Order: sequence, then C-alpha cells, then structure tokens
Amino acid sequence: MKTYLVVWFSSNGIRPSEVTQRLMSLGFEPMQGSYDFVYKWEKRVSVDKVLEFGDKVFLSLHGTGVLFKLETI
Repeated sequence: MKTYLVVWFSSNGIRPSEVTQRLMSLGFEPMQGSYDFVYKWEKRVSVDKVLEFGDKVFLSLHGTGVLFKLETI
C-alpha cells in the first residue's frame, strides 16, 4: 500500500523546504508528478491505521498554512 500526498502552500505560511523536512521525518519521500510525496507502507493496513497516520500529518502541518490531501491505494 502507498499513501500519496498533495500539498498546497500559502505565502503566509512556512517555507516549502521546512514542510518537506517535516514530512520526511514522518517517512514520506518527495516525488514528481501528480503527487508531491509518497509514504510506502510495509504491509497492508486498516483504514484506522491510515486515519491515525493522517492525524500525524495533520499535527505535523498544523499552523503552517499548508493545505493537504491524502490518498491511500
């Protein structure tokens, strides 16, 4: 399974390089294309685990001015 992340930056928020550092500390890898980052799960996980991970992303980006979208496949 993989969780893909798209981010939208605000000129009133923190720098994209800081956002990248925060997301990489959660295990995301930057990528090019339709998505900005990908998180590769080691195995198939439940919806609850994906939601817990989404909460971690939210807390990591809270107050940064960044909007984000997660998609897990």
